[in-house]
Amino acid sequence: MQFDRKDLGNDQLIQFYRSLLLPRMIEEKMLVLLRQGKISKWFSGIGQEAIAVGATLALQSDEWIMPLHRNLGVFTSRNMPLSKLFKQWQGNQDGYSNGRERSFHFGTKDHHICGMISHLGPQLAIADGVALAAKLKQEQKVSLAFSGEGGTSEGDFHEALNTAAVWGLPVIFVIENNGYGLSTPASEQYKCENLVDRAKGYGMEGVQIDGNNILAVYDTIRGVRDYCIREQKPYLIEAMTFRMRGHEEASGTKYVPPHLFEQWEKKDPLKNYEQWLLDQFYITPEKIDKIKSDIRDYIEMELAIAQNAAPVHVSTATELADVYAPVPDSDVPDVSLVDDENKKELRLIDAVKEGLDQSMQHHSNLILMGQDIAEYGGAFKITEGFVEKYGRSRVRNTPLCESAILGTALGLSLEGFKSMVEMQFADFVSVGFNQIVNNLAKIHYRWGHAADVVIRMPTGGGVGAGPFHSQSNEAWFTHTPGLKVVYPSTPEDAKGLLIAAINDPNPVLFFEHKALYRSVSGQVPDSYYETPIGKARQVQMGSEISIITYGSGVHWATQYAAAHPETSFDILDLRTLLPLDYEAIRQSVIRTGKVLLLHEDTLIGGIGGEISAWIVEHCFESLDAPVMRCASLDTPIPFSIELENNFLAKSRLHQYVEKLLAY
Repeated sequence: MQFDRKDLGNDQLIQFYRSLLLPRMIEEKMLVLLRQGKISKWFSGIGQEAIAVGATLALQSDEWIMPLHRNLGVFTSRNMPLSKLFKQWQGNQDGYSNGRERSFHFGTKDHHICGMISHLGPQLAIADGVALAAKLKQEQKVSLAFSGEGGTSEGDFHEALNTAAVWGLPVIFVIENNGYGLSTPASEQYKCENLVDRAKGYGMEGVQIDGNNILAVYDTIRGVRDYCIREQKPYLIEAMTFRMRGHEEASGTKYVPPHLFEQWEKKDPLKNYEQWLLDQFYITPEKIDKIKSDIRDYIEMELAIAQNAAPVHVSTATELADVYAPVPDSDVPDVSLVDDENKKELRLIDAVKEGLDQSMQHHSNLILMGQDIAEYGGAFKITEGFVEKYGRSRVRNTPLCESAILGTALGLSLEGFKSMVEMQFADFVSVGFNQIVNNLAKIHYRWGHAADVVIRMPTGGGVGAGPFHSQSNEAWFTHTPGLKVVYPSTPEDAKGLLIAAINDPNPVLFFEHKALYRSVSGQVPDSYYETPIGKARQVQMGSEISIITYGSGVHWATQYAAAHPETSFDILDLRTLLPLDYEAIRQSVIRTGKVLLLHEDTLIGGIGGEISAWIVEHCFESLDAPVMRCASLDTPIPFSIELENNFLAKSRLHQYVEKLLAY
C-alpha cells in the first residue's frame, strides 16, 4: 500500500493515526462488552475505518454527514464525548436519543450528524436537502452521505443522485464497497463493472479509490469538496474496502471464503498506516505504545462514567410529549379574532393559494417543491405566478422523485428552512411513504430535531378520475405518531389551516379535496391568520343524530340535513384527523346519543373505526344506539361516474340515517 503525505505535517500524520486507532480500539472493547451481555448488538466497521475517519477529517466541522451503522469513525472524529456514545449504545437516557434508539440510529445538530434509519437509502436525499440549504444561503459548504454497495440497489440511491445532479447540489456520495450486503455478494447486487461507472449516467463525475488508505481517502475527499463547492455539482466516490467481522456479530462470517480474509488482512488500514509511519520514522514504537495506552485509559474512563449513569426513568407523559416538536408561541391571530368586515368570497382552491402566498411573504425561508409547480403552476394551477413573484430558487420544479424530494425537505429542515412539498395527486405519495412515516414522523422523538415540512395532498373522488387519481388515503397516515393530518372542508379553514401547518414545526399532511376546489366557495378573511390544528368545527348544533365527518362528508351532511329539516342533526367537522379533537367528539355524542361517522374513505381501516372504538370506550353511557359508520365501498375507486357514485358513501347516507332513527 502506497501512502502519499503531500502537504501534511508530521503532527497531522500522527493525529490521523490517533483518529484511526480510536474507533478500532473502541470496537475491540465493544466486542468484549457484547460477549459480556452489556450491550445487545454491534455492527462492526473493523477493516473500514479509513473511509469514515478520512472523510470526516477532510470536511469542515459544520458540514453535515449522513453516516451508516459502520461509521464509528465519523462520530469519534467529530470529537463526540465517548461516555455519551457509550450511554447511547447501552440504551441509557443520557445518550443522544433518550434511550429511544439503538447504536448509530441517532443524530446531533451540534456535531452536524444526521442519524440513519434502517432503510439506509433515504439518508442520501437528506444530504441533498442540506446541500440545497447551503446553496440557497450561498455558503461554501458540502454535505456527505454514505452508502454501502448493497444500498445502491435501492431506488432512493437513484433518486438522490438524480436530484442532486439536476439541481446542481454540492453533495459527496460515498459508496463503501466492502463486497457484501449482509451475506449477499456484490456479484448478486449489480452487474456493472464498477459502481462508480454509474456517475456518468447521472451527469456527474466519479472516482474509485482504495478505501483502506487513509491518506488517499482524505486527499480525495478534500479535493472533491473543493470541486463540489467551486462547480456546484455532486460527486460520486466508490471506496473499495472489506469488513473483517459479520454484518453484525450474531450473523457471523461463514459465508465469506477464507482466502478473502487472508487477502484483506494484508490491507488492514490501521496496521499498514502504522507500519508506514514507523518505516518513514514519523513515529517511534514507544510513541505508538504511549498513544495506545492513552486511548485505552480514555476508553476505560469514559466507560466507567457511562456505567455509572442513572437507570432509565420511565415516564409515559414524557414519551407522549416528545412525539411532536413544541409549536412556538405566535403573534399570528386565530381566525376567531379576525375582523369579519375584511372578508371576500373565495373558492377553496383560491383560499389554498392565498394561504400559500401569504406564507411565502411571511417566511423568507419557505421553499416550495413539486412536479410542474413552477412556470406551469402545478396540476391545479395553485402556484401559478409564484415563480415570477418569488423566483425559481424558492419555487422549484422537481424530477419524478417523490422519495428524494421528501428527504430533501427534511434536509432543508436540518438547516432551518421550511418547505412545502406538493404531491401532484395524493395517490402518488405511496412512492414517498417511507420518508414520511420513518424519517419525517420519527425524527423529533428519536433525537429531538423537528421536521418542518408540509405535504399538500390533492385527494378524493367525485371527479371520475379512477383508482390512481381519486383515492382517499388519509388513514394511511393517522396511524403514525409524529405526523399531523389536516383535512379542511371550507375555504376559510383551508387558508387558516394551511398557514397553521406551515407555522407548525412538525410534519403535516394537508389534504385538499379536488372536487371541492372549484365547487365550494365561502367568505375568507383577507388577513394572515391561523385556524388551530387539532380543533374540530361545529357546523351546526342538533339533538337527534350526530354526524361526525370531514372533507366532502361535511357537504354531504349539510346538504342532507337541509333536505330533511324534520330531523335535528348535530354536524361536527373534524378538520384535523391527527391529533383528533376528542372533547368535541364527546360533546356531540352527549347532545344526541346517536352517532353516524361519515367519510369518503373506504370502511375497513378508515378513521371512522378508530373514532367509533373511542366513543364506545369513553362515551358508552351517552349512547342510545350503536355507533354506525357510513363509508365508501371496500373496493378501489372506479372510473365510471355511475360506478363511482355507487362507490361513494354519499349514496348510502340516507340508509344509515334511517337505521339510526329507527332506534
